Amino acid sequence: MQADPGLSRYPHLLAPLKVAGTTLRNRIIMGSMHTRLDMEENGVQKMAAFLAERAKGEVGLIITGGYAPNSAGLIEPGGPMLTDRAQVPELRRITEAVHRYDSKICLQILHSGRYAKQEECLGPSSIRSRINRYTPRAMTGEEIEQTIADYVRCAALAQEAGFDGVEIMGSEGYLINEFTVLRTNDRTDEWGGSEENRHRLPVELVKRVRAATGNNFILIYRISALDLVEGGATGDEIDRLAQRVESAGADILNTGIGWHEARVPTIAYPIPRGAWRFAAARIKRAVKIPVVASNRINTPELAEEVISSGDSDLVSMARPMLADPFFAKKAREGKPETINTCIACNQACLDFIFSDRSATCLVNPRACRETLFEEGPAARPRKVAVVGAGAGGLAAAAEASRRGHQVTLFEAADRIGGQINLARAVPGKVEFDEMLRYYSGRIEAGQVNLRLNTPVSKADLANEGFDAVVVASGVHPRVPAIPGIDHPSVVVYSDLLSGKRKAGRRVAIIGAGGIGFDVAEYLCHSQPGEAPKHRALDLKDFQREWNIDATLSQPGGLSGDPLAPREASREITILQRKASRPGAGLGVSTGWILRSSLAKRGVKLLAGVSYDRIDDAGLHITVDGTPQVLAVDTIVICAGQDSNRSLYDELRASGIEAHVIGGAKEAAELDAMRAIDDGVRVGQAL
Repeated sequence: MQADPGLSRYPHLLAPLKVAGTTLRNRIIMGSMHTRLDMEENGVQKMAAFLAERAKGEVGLIITGGYAPNSAGLIEPGGPMLTDRAQVPELRRITEAVHRYDSKICLQILHSGRYAKQEECLGPSSIRSRINRYTPRAMTGEEIEQTIADYVRCAALAQEAGFDGVEIMGSEGYLINEFTVLRTNDRTDEWGGSEENRHRLPVELVKRVRAATGNNFILIYRISALDLVEGGATGDEIDRLAQRVESAGADILNTGIGWHEARVPTIAYPIPRGAWRFAAARIKRAVKIPVVASNRINTPELAEEVISSGDSDLVSMARPMLADPFFAKKAREGKPETINTCIACNQACLDFIFSDRSATCLVNPRACRETLFEEGPAARPRKVAVVGAGAGGLAAAAEASRRGHQVTLFEAADRIGGQINLARAVPGKVEFDEMLRYYSGRIEAGQVNLRLNTPVSKADLANEGFDAVVVASGVHPRVPAIPGIDHPSVVVYSDLLSGKRKAGRRVAIIGAGGIGFDVAEYLCHSQPGEAPKHRALDLKDFQREWNIDATLSQPGGLSGDPLAPREASREITILQRKASRPGAGLGVSTGWILRSSLAKRGVKLLAGVSYDRIDDAGLHITVDGTPQVLAVDTIVICAGQDSNRSLYDELRASGIEAHVIGGAKEAAELDAMRAIDDGVRVGQAL
C-alpha cells in the first residue's frame, strides 16, 4: 500500500502524538477563536457543522472558542458560558460531530477579567484597561476560590459532554494573565506580591482541574509567551511559570502572543510569517511537555519547519482553518498548492466579531456559513461567460466550474488579479500572492477557458451563445473635478502602485479611505523615485519597527516604546473632504496598525478640506475657511472608484441573462471580501 504523498514532505507535522491517554493523528491544532455562532439562532447546529467540516478536513485537535466558567467571566452579555449540566446534551452534538471524523476536541475555559464588556467586571486589582471603559473591582479571596471551583465545574461538565480535554486560557491579558504580572496585580495577599504568589492562580487551576478530571483528559494551559506590554513578564518569569504549570499537571503548553491592549500588532498581514516562534522555542527549552507555536503560521511548509527545527511540538492555526477546512487533508495528500491560504487580512473574522457579527472569511465565504451553501453539482449545466478576472470574477468562475458549468473567463489585461495586483505593492500584502496562486490552480483544475488580453463586447458574447454572463469588470479610479487636475504632478493611485508613475519626496494624498492609507504606507517604506518592490517582510525590520525584545530580557518583551517616531523618507499629507476622522472606515483590527505606522513617520492627516486648484506651486486648499498651499512634488488621487458596468447594462437591455458582481455592481467601499462573496454566491445561483 502506497504511503500518503504528504508524509515525505511533512513528516513532523503529520506525525501522531500520544497525550493523556489519547492519540492526535497529526500535530495540527485548530486554535481557539470566537465566531459568535453560538450566539445565533440554532447556534449549536451551526457550530457543529462548522467544526465537523474541519474535523472532516483531518485537523488533529480542535479547541473551541472560550466558554466562561461563570457570569462574571463573560466577554460580553450573552456570550458562551458552561455552568449547568442542562447544557451537556447540546454540547454533545458538537463533540459527536467532531468525533465522527476522528478528530479530538477541547473546550477552552476563559474568564475575561478586566476585559469583560460589563460594568461589574473583575480583576486581581482595580486597574482599568485602556481598551475597556469599565474599571474592574478587585476580587476578594473568597471570589478567587469560588472562581477556581467554577473552572473545575466547567471542566467536569466539558468532560461529561464528550470533550477530550480543556484549554485553560492564561494569556492575551485575560484574568489569569492579569494575576501573573505586576502591571495588573498590586495585591499584597497570597495571590499577589511575589512571583510565586502571582503564579498561584494558574497553578491551582491546573492542579484542581487535573484532580477532578483524571489523567486521561487532555489539559492544555495557554501561557502568555510574550506579553508585549509595559510591566509584563520577562522571559525568565515565563519560563518559571511554564515549569510550575507543568508540575501542576498540564499535558500541553499552548502559546499566546501579546495582550489585546498591546500596541504591537500580532496576527495581521504586516507581521512576517512565523514571527513569534522564538517565544515558543524558549518555553520548549524550559519544559518537557509538548509546546505549541501559534500566530502567523499559515502554510504546511512553515508549520513543518517550525516543528522539525525543534521550536515546538505542534502548531496552532485558527484563521487558516477558516480559510480552508481541509488544510490538513490536503497536506497529507501532498497537495499544498490546493490550500486556500489565510492572508491575515482580518476583515471578515476579527473585524466582524468586533462589530457584533458572526465571523466568516474573506477568501472562503463558506466559513461559519456551512449550512447555507450547496456542495453538489448544479441541476442543469450551462455555458457561462465571466468577464473580468479580478477577485470576484475568479471566485465566480471557480465556483461555477465546480458546480459543473462550462466556463469561459475573459480578462482584458495580460494577467489575472485586477485590483489585487495593486494591493500586492503595499508592505505586508504579499500574502495576496496566495490568493492568486489558489485561484490560478482552481481555474486550471476546473478546466476554465481563460482568455487573457481579451476585452469583450456584447456582440462578442452574443456570438458565442452563452447561456449566462457574469460581469465582474471591476472599477476605474474616480478623478475629482479640481482645476489643474491634469498637472504633471498629479498621479492616479493605480499608476503609482503599478509602477507606471513614481512619487517625489513631498506628497499629498487626496482621499483618506483604505486605498489612501495603503498608498501612504507604500510611500513610507520606499524611497523617492523608487518603483514598487514586491517583497516579504523582514523579521528583523519588523522587530526594530515595533521595539520587540526577542531576548525577553525586558519586561513584556519590549525594548522601547512601540510607537516611538521613526525616520521618514518623505513628507506625506493625507486629505479628505469630510470633517470626520480620517481613516474612520478602516478595519478595526488593522486600522490602528496603519494609523500607528504612519504616525511614527510624521504623516499628517487633514479633514474638512476644500480643494481649490493645482498648479506649479502645489495643491491649493481651504481648511476651516483658511486658504493654504501644500508645496508638494506629487499629488496622488485616491478619491474612490466608479463602476465599469456599461457592459452589464447593455446585456440586460438586449435580453441576455446577465449578473453583475463586485466593483462593477457597487464601487463604494469596494474590497476583495465583497467581491469574492458575490462571486461564490452567483456561482452557486447559476
